[in-house]
Amino acid sequence: MTAITTRFAPSPTGLLHLGHAASACFAAEQARGGRFLLRIEDIDQGRCREEFVAALFEDLAWLGLTWEPAVRRQSLHFADYGGALDRLAAQDLLYPCFCTRADIKTMAGAPHGPDGPIYPGTCRSLSEGARAERRAAGTPFALRLKMDQAMRIAGPLTWEDAAAGVQKARPDLFGDVVLARKDTPASYHLAVTWDDALQGVTLVTRGVDLFPASHLHRLLQALLGLPVPRWHHHPLLTGSDGKRLAKRDGAPSIRSLREKGQSPADIRALALFPG
Repeated sequence: MTAITTRFAPSPTGLLHLGHAASACFAAEQARGGRFLLRIEDIDQGRCREEFVAALFEDLAWLGLTWEPAVRRQSLHFADYGGALDRLAAQDLLYPCFCTRADIKTMAGAPHGPDGPIYPGTCRSLSEGARAERRAAGTPFALRLKMDQAMRIAGPLTWEDAAAGVQKARPDLFGDVVLARKDTPASYHLAVTWDDALQGVTLVTRGVDLFPASHLHRLLQALLGLPVPRWHHHPLLTGSDGKRLAKRDGAPSIRSLREKGQSPADIRALALFPG
């Protein structure tokens, strides 16, 4: 039986909390003596901080986790993601979108997908001349995937979740998804798909809140000729209010729990969930 390779891939935008501990411990356990990788997803240079990178290394080591020495930092590999975008562009699958997030929110009747309002394709019909004029004027733009065309090229796809079984891929739930922005040279979806393949991840473990993303990632794998892993989406830890633990909601950090006298064993016990 081939050894399993998993990864824990936090974004250093704050201190790790109990939900992160659960996700990291789950991934390490699923490796079952195989390879457990740590990856720093720090593409968003406006929000990521070096002090949080140092803190997450310390917190994970304090929890008793060990990982392979080579730690990939996404901010050092923008050229890789640019190469992936070039491969998609060569298939005529990308187009520039000059609409702002605010513009899209105000578009009447826009249905919602996993990442928010589904883009209605306003900029898709712009002429090359109009696109060139806006670029020359310095108008910021995102690169979007031509979802219908991408799905025709890829054909019907499936993917397998360890808990939920085989799934029919439904990337169309995202519409013409953004794969890069001027201020962020690769989206989460593109970067994580590329890195998982590059690092030989065979089992992608992450929270069930990201279950829909796997539909899209399966499509990107097909378009880029990447290997297909299995997935295992684990339950989310929630607070007393029933909401999932999140940095933006002030979830208690591992650091604060340590300072209150909690031991690594205490944290690992708190981080356990069914399945």
